[in-house]
Amino acid sequence: MNKSFAHKLRFWHAPLAAVLLFSTASVAQTHQPLAGYPIAPVPFTQVQITPNTFWGERMEASRTVTIPLAFSKCESEGRYENFVKASHPSDAYDVPSFMGYSFDDTDVYKTIEGASYVLSLPVDAKDREAKRKHDALKHYIDSVLDIVAAAQEHDGYLYTARTINPKKPHQWAGPTRWSKEEDLSHELYNLGHMVESAVAHWQATGSRKFLDIACRYADCVVREVGPNPTQACVVPGHQIAEMALARLYIATGEKKYLDEAKFFLDWRGKTTIKHEYSQAHKPVVEQDEAVGHAVRAAYMYAGMADVAALTGDTAYIHAIDRIWENIVGKKLYITGGIGATSSGEAFGKNYELPNATAYCETCAAIGNVYVNYRLFLLHGESKYYDVLERTLYNGLLAGVSLDGGAFFYPNPLQSAGQHQRKAWFGCACCPSNICRFMPSLPGYIYAVKSEKEQRSLYVNLYMSNQTELKVNGKKVKLSQETDYPWDGDVKIRFEQNAAGPFALKLRLPGWIAGHPVPSNLYTYADQQKPNYSVWLNGEQLNAELTTDGYLTIKRNWKKGDMVELCLDMEPRVVKAHEKVEADRGLVSIERGPVVYCAEWPDNNFNINSVLLNQRPKFKVEPMNFVFTPTPSHHRTSAPTHHLNAITTQAQWLKYGEDGKLAVEDVTLKLIPYYAWCHRGSGIMRVWLPQSVSSTLPF
Repeated sequence: MNKSFAHKLRFWHAPLAAVLLFSTASVAQTHQPLAGYPIAPVPFTQVQITPNTFWGERMEASRTVTIPLAFSKCESEGRYENFVKASHPSDAYDVPSFMGYSFDDTDVYKTIEGASYVLSLPVDAKDREAKRKHDALKHYIDSVLDIVAAAQEHDGYLYTARTINPKKPHQWAGPTRWSKEEDLSHELYNLGHMVESAVAHWQATGSRKFLDIACRYADCVVREVGPNPTQACVVPGHQIAEMALARLYIATGEKKYLDEAKFFLDWRGKTTIKHEYSQAHKPVVEQDEAVGHAVRAAYMYAGMADVAALTGDTAYIHAIDRIWENIVGKKLYITGGIGATSSGEAFGKNYELPNATAYCETCAAIGNVYVNYRLFLLHGESKYYDVLERTLYNGLLAGVSLDGGAFFYPNPLQSAGQHQRKAWFGCACCPSNICRFMPSLPGYIYAVKSEKEQRSLYVNLYMSNQTELKVNGKKVKLSQETDYPWDGDVKIRFEQNAAGPFALKLRLPGWIAGHPVPSNLYTYADQQKPNYSVWLNGEQLNAELTTDGYLTIKRNWKKGDMVELCLDMEPRVVKAHEKVEADRGLVSIERGPVVYCAEWPDNNFNINSVLLNQRPKFKVEPMNFVFTPTPSHHRTSAPTHHLNAITTQAQWLKYGEDGKLAVEDVTLKLIPYYAWCHRGSGIMRVWLPQSVSSTLPF
């Protein structure tokens, strides 16, 4: 690595945690897309999550631990060095000896993306120290972009696995450009993550530095990859370029990027490689079942939703709707995870949802969020956010430790103690994906529809925040205050409204409407009928529950108007469809959006031998959850997390000294699934026996 860049790294790493703890920037100029979705997202730059709240703490962990860790790994694992070598290619480089994977470049892109979301936060102009630290982060990213730009070839191609030594590239790269794209090269996968990161950086900072690099590579792809005789007619072996190019089209208004995204989808199943692993077994518009590698699939389905929304192509709309119904009806875990098997990191057969061997890759959970988010923007129905929220609080959040410094690759729903969180992986897709996703969360809370007769502001996620957005092009400011997910009370206050009358649409979560998921895959096994109420300025309203799943209040909103949503939040018992063999005789427990599990440190008996009551009663108990922190010089706060635990009376089946089956009354304690494996490895279960035939006497 060249000395000047190493010097910049040392400069920035010295105050790394402090920089990200305080690093904020004035919100960049708002860039309006030239074409968009039927429902418009509210950008991450316009929403600030309140510090010291449930998600405020997760955002802080991302800023102070996850992103610095990822940047340090980019340095120590040679990710930056690959770009430096590519800027001075040589036949002497033995690429396979130092580059683990042909997609290692994406660790850099994804980390910059996460840091860019952090840069979008507002800063107090009077706080000189915060300003200095913000500038240090920005300059650090700029220095990384300098070496990325230097590695780009004259025609825009940017793939270090080949450029470092074109005569002997990485073993997955193939002899020529695009020759192994459908197999292992990941050239277009790298493009996808570069574009996603570059657009986020531009939105956050207003700088085109990274965006111009990404556009040059995208232009190279548009020229060289396509259906014409002079082009390479290939589709991505690992999808994400489709959704990224759709995002680039929204950012730039250049239709050629949307056309290229649609080409990648239109030609799937028609080129050289045809197999389910990469969803290339048949054309996408003919597909109706989620198959193959779950991450690749989710990224492709997100791209299909993008193309469906941006083009209005009805064949795409029908296809992605069919695939979504297959997932939520037959292939979705109660945690929102997807991908049943480690063989191919793939979806299983319909209703094949094993617990102990569940793969549920963290990247797949993130992909599931992307799919459901885009389907909401297309259709405007709350059911997509029901799946998104379930995934967010469970299958996704479990993938990163509470202090932000350790990760899961797979996320099983049952463990005998063989699982532990790790600080990094050789294939680092999951940690770097967490790095880019978590700080982007503010962009998922609100959405807007500005058509004259349907002007609406959607509130899709409940978390404390402040936002300044636009309805019909005019400013609306509001704040949200809540202790969700521990409490179902949400207060939304209008600080300003210059948009005139419009509908405020509050999502009524499926868990209170009586539907764990928008299908019959899971149902509530208890007899509870939780209530909800809506209040406006202290008076209860009979708010209309519209067919889209939202409580809709139409009004000319005034400054000071206060809307309160009160949701009953009691523990619920869930059972799976009878065709899910792995869950027969078992139940799971959830409260609000949070799925619970039983773990060994809280129970002094073998959890596998417990038997739940047929009509269990639960007690909710606040808990100061003390965990073992990940070793990190960035972490300064105490290793304590505040959560709500659940206890219930149960029975422990065991064999006595006389060899006979004995039963002992016990108190079973449950914690949120996302918090498991923070106190060492041991037994954990999400699904618990409620039938004698399903328990294992110890």
